[in-house]
Amino acid sequence: MADTATTNLTVTAISLTMAELGPLNPLPVVAAELDQPYTVGEGVPEELQVSARYGLVPNMYPYLMQDGYSREAAPKELPAVVFENSRLRAVVLPSLGGRIWELFDKTTGKQLLHTHDAPQLANIALRKAWFAGGLEWNIGTRGHSPTSCDPLHAALVHTPDGKHILRMWEFERLREVVFQVDIWMPEDSDVLFAAVRIRNTNNHDVPMYWWSNAAIPETDRTRVIAPADEAYGSDYTTDITRVRPTQHEGYDGTWLTNSPHAADFFFDIDPSERRWVVAADDDGDGLAMLSTSLLRGKKLFVWGQGQGGKRWQEWLSPGAGPYAEIQAGLAQTQFEHLVMPAGAEWAWVEAYGNGHLDPVISHGTDWDAAVADASQRLDELLPHEELEAMLPAAVRNADVPPSKMLLLGSGWGEVEKVRRHKIGVDWIDESGTPFVGESVTAEQQPWLDLLHGKAFDGVPSFVAGPDWEELLAGQDGPEATFHLATMKHARQDLEGAKAGYRRVLAAQDARPTTRALAHRGLGLVLLADGSTGQGIQELHEAVEQDPSSSALLTEAVTLSIRHGNPALALELLATAPGASAAVGRLKFLRALALAKSGNAAEAAAILREGVEIPDLREGEDGISALWQEVCPGEAVPTGYQFGMH
Repeated sequence: MADTATTNLTVTAISLTMAELGPLNPLPVVAAELDQPYTVGEGVPEELQVSARYGLVPNMYPYLMQDGYSREAAPKELPAVVFENSRLRAVVLPSLGGRIWELFDKTTGKQLLHTHDAPQLANIALRKAWFAGGLEWNIGTRGHSPTSCDPLHAALVHTPDGKHILRMWEFERLREVVFQVDIWMPEDSDVLFAAVRIRNTNNHDVPMYWWSNAAIPETDRTRVIAPADEAYGSDYTTDITRVRPTQHEGYDGTWLTNSPHAADFFFDIDPSERRWVVAADDDGDGLAMLSTSLLRGKKLFVWGQGQGGKRWQEWLSPGAGPYAEIQAGLAQTQFEHLVMPAGAEWAWVEAYGNGHLDPVISHGTDWDAAVADASQRLDELLPHEELEAMLPAAVRNADVPPSKMLLLGSGWGEVEKVRRHKIGVDWIDESGTPFVGESVTAEQQPWLDLLHGKAFDGVPSFVAGPDWEELLAGQDGPEATFHLATMKHARQDLEGAKAGYRRVLAAQDARPTTRALAHRGLGLVLLADGSTGQGIQELHEAVEQDPSSSALLTEAVTLSIRHGNPALALELLATAPGASAAVGRLKFLRALALAKSGNAAEAAAILREGVEIPDLREGEDGISALWQEVCPGEAVPTGYQFGMH
């Protein structure tokens, strides 16, 4: 892509060394697997408890999982937008979730964000694929966004008040809302600005979640400060409780390297206070996150200084050094969803720059003095009244039409627009955020055809909602029946799903791949019903129907072991093609099945040879546990230590 400069905004490309995202996992996400992992403990007000119970979803349907990546990286060119003035340089990656990848302070020569040249994809996000670094936008439900690794629609916008904006937007499919992020940096500004708008396009309330998440460099002299004495804390193993970060479990948790294990601190900032969070290194330098009042929550996350935390950091950012995170969100904590009314629009402005704190005060023992100094310096960086006064213009500018399109996101916004128009339901004003036919791909085209009255013949993507179910119910054929059963399964109508899957399997003209997915769906329903033996057998049938599917094989083996049938798991693994059998997760599953079958020596031999699982889940410590089981008395190798506590 050729460089295109517009004042201090340049459209260009940068080179990063990273693995390919790979193909989507073809298995629809239907099981109830997004459980709330923590319970609310002492000192947590009822308001927070209620919002922590509200809006939970069973799964990420209709999204498909992104787990087709490896750890084999190669250089690749990525579109980038660079903002630069005399004080700051920022790099944004529209094709990777719109992430702000760099924020470089020219006055100090420091990167304010944790950034590097070789981001490693890993299983951290709601759709699995994610990478560490920069500043990201998270929407939908608790976790890293379903759009973390997706291209967003992106365009340049020139506003009547003279701003040159990078606009990025997308239709978020879980909550069926449209979000946009407008980024700009005035000449000689000490901060980079981002205006965010979310529009609830529905005629009903939706649970809403948003957190802007910034990775910051972690040094042994970095402290994070926010205007609060207390916080709601969790350490990924115990209840959410009210804590005092500066006196937490015998240490001051506001120093990044003090925490022995992974920890969250959601600062309890008084509503009358300006909401901010800032990091300060040995010189008092570090990222400040400022926002208008709607963005209530402010958070610190650390991986901790244990072997597992250090291993995770090296796994996510090889050779790039440790990092922590500071974040800003709509709710007070990430365990909550807020009620977003039908048709509502929410907007706020965020600002990021170097806090330039006094290093002596910010690193002193007087927390109140550190907060007061930081508050004063951040008001000098950007007065609160000045930031709040920018919101009305940001709202007006949000509908200014793009001047030049840079990148297309998904075609799902176009599909949703057509669906709404067909049933006579209001859609958004697309002036500022157009969804266009050119964005539609083979993932979406059959659904558009269905809306236009054409016969449905299947598609390897999924949709949700009563309108789609009604359309499919009017179709003949096993493909429509399968998708209808899948929709019911995803919303936990297990009896309806079971009946639908059985109709598919009874059809003589069902395609082998559809039959395989129907066996798989029926197997999951039976497992959920407690019919373990029948469920596992259906998963076995699914693999036999489509032996080339590594996704079906991996799931069937995993669930066979989990439900006490390691012998069947080994039988399934014996049918795997040679290349698939060498994949890290299948190697680990073979070792696990061997151990569960009483063959500890063979399992130990596999682990000693070496196992690497590219899609290892955050908090997943199964390799370490298996090592301790089959290699008793031997220290767990550093490369297998992923425990977060």
